[in-house]
Amino acid sequence: MKYQLKGNYFHGKFHHPHAHEKSPDRSISRSCPADLETILWEMHIRYEVVDKIVESAVEGQSRWRKTSIDEKVSTLRRFKECVLIKAESMSEAIALETGKPFWEAKTEIFALINKIDIIINHSLQRILPKHFSDLSPGTNGHLYYRPIGPCLIIGPFNFPCNIANNQIACALMAGNSIIFKPSEKTSYSGQLLIECYHEAGFPTGVINLAQGDGELSRRILKEKAIKGIFFTGSLEAGKKILANTYHDLSKLVALELGGKNSSIVCKDADFNLALRELIKACFLTSGQRCISTAIVPIHRSQYEEFIEKFHCIAKTIVIDHPIVHDIEPFMGPLVDQQALENYLLYMGMAKREGIEEIMRGKHLERKHSGYYVSPSIHLASSFNKNSHFLTNEIFGPNCTFIPFDEIEEAIQISNSTEFGLAASIFSSDIKNYYKCLEEIDAGQINFNRSTIGANPQLPFGGVKNSGNYHPAGITTIDSCVFQLAGLEAYDTQNMKDETIKGVSF
Repeated sequence: MKYQLKGNYFHGKFHHPHAHEKSPDRSISRSCPADLETILWEMHIRYEVVDKIVESAVEGQSRWRKTSIDEKVSTLRRFKECVLIKAESMSEAIALETGKPFWEAKTEIFALINKIDIIINHSLQRILPKHFSDLSPGTNGHLYYRPIGPCLIIGPFNFPCNIANNQIACALMAGNSIIFKPSEKTSYSGQLLIECYHEAGFPTGVINLAQGDGELSRRILKEKAIKGIFFTGSLEAGKKILANTYHDLSKLVALELGGKNSSIVCKDADFNLALRELIKACFLTSGQRCISTAIVPIHRSQYEEFIEKFHCIAKTIVIDHPIVHDIEPFMGPLVDQQALENYLLYMGMAKREGIEEIMRGKHLERKHSGYYVSPSIHLASSFNKNSHFLTNEIFGPNCTFIPFDEIEEAIQISNSTEFGLAASIFSSDIKNYYKCLEEIDAGQINFNRSTIGANPQLPFGGVKNSGNYHPAGITTIDSCVFQLAGLEAYDTQNMKDETIKGVSF
């Protein structure tokens, strides 16, 4: 066993549910997706711990909401220093649990570190009090932002520290206690993150960790004391969360869901730029990003040449173990057996639907046995709204080209799925970009940059089935507070209301 899980974290310390004390409700073991012979850890789950974790978060909320902004900022900065110290070990854990290359895992940790400064310097400004003079005679107005209460953050496997921590840190900055439930695929990475919060010296109960499966999440989010729920993951799981919470109007649910993102390549595009950007957007993280490019509408006059060059580059991609390798890889394996089976299922689906296969996605053998696959490239003659392959999120290294003649057709293709997370366009004419901004239904639309070019100083979220209008990024903190308005009468002697009739004072 490479790693040791310490269990759940509440009331300021870890509590390990030892297997010999009582039979667990469920046990999970995790193999490294890049080397199935390496067992990373074993976890024992007991659902009865929910009461203690929620109790801890409620107690922490009462302390933390009264803490000054200066102290909140100082404590978050101490957390940042702890992450810097643990950066190498956290990067290794991410690489081994997710399968993403070590170099990519390191970029996740340093993105996390940089986001702390953005939250302190920019997000915090969004929730500072606002004051308005003389809204009416003798009366000033005030707007305050108050913490909503204990928040449950359900993290994804693909960015197990960075995405979840943006939500955690924003909730904390706003004055909320948190319960972090990492993906059961990346429990050790989640533990290391919470260790950093522990070492930063947050008050008891403010930081809590719940290790377990989807059932554990369901039990926590149904608790009346939980006021904020932040989830990043699949559309199906997001719908289940809404089904379990819709009756409780005191809960704010912020969902960041999937995508079937498009990148339009016009006939006047810079081909070398588009090739570089799309290789990254389609295949980085083995295509396991909600913001990955899946569909490329490409001008009919250029598609044959472009696809040939794209295919040649894709064949050079190094796919190997994230840490133990001869040549540093661009791609590691998929995250688990289910992801592998799902990817291969879609490969067969494309063939059955008559979509041309340019590069076959298949299971690869490497020195270490794992869930390695090759990238896949397909060509569809047109968009078919009845195609499961073209309309569903595959969450694997796949790219499908669809020729178009006019920009209106490309925009229609981009709008043809139930998702609306991200889109991009490659062109020398900025008018094409402005047209896309007006007509494509997406939360992010980039010009001469791929769909994975998100920036934490901007909102990040989608429309349609890609989210529920609570974007991440700099605006995450907006979902961690409620607005409190107040009127202050400062000149009571001159306060008269001539509009009131029928009564004498």
